[in-house]
Amino acid sequence: MQHGPAVELGKDNSIPKKTKLGVILFIIYSTIYAGFVFIGTVSPEYMGAKIIGNMNFAFVYGMGLIILAVVMGVVYNHFCTSFENQMNGEVRS
Repeated sequence: MQHGPAVELGKDNSIPKKTKLGVILFIIYSTIYAGFVFIGTVSPEYMGAKIIGNMNFAFVYGMGLIILAVVMGVVYNHFCTSFENQMNGEVRS
């Protein structure tokens, strides 16, 4: 018994725009992450500095990176869905 695809996928005309958006978000995140690594390498004592309440800079920056990744994922999904609907002629409710 062979299993076929659940749905037939056609041509996706939005691939170039989705790729460009993904690369832009990747570069933004990578730059911010590189800043984290740079500060940790060049000035590790600064990473231990208390900045918010009793939390140190490394913790706050690290949590910020995690939150940023989730937000960027949601933004990417939203815009990619919009690109697909516009460029592939699909209307979804």
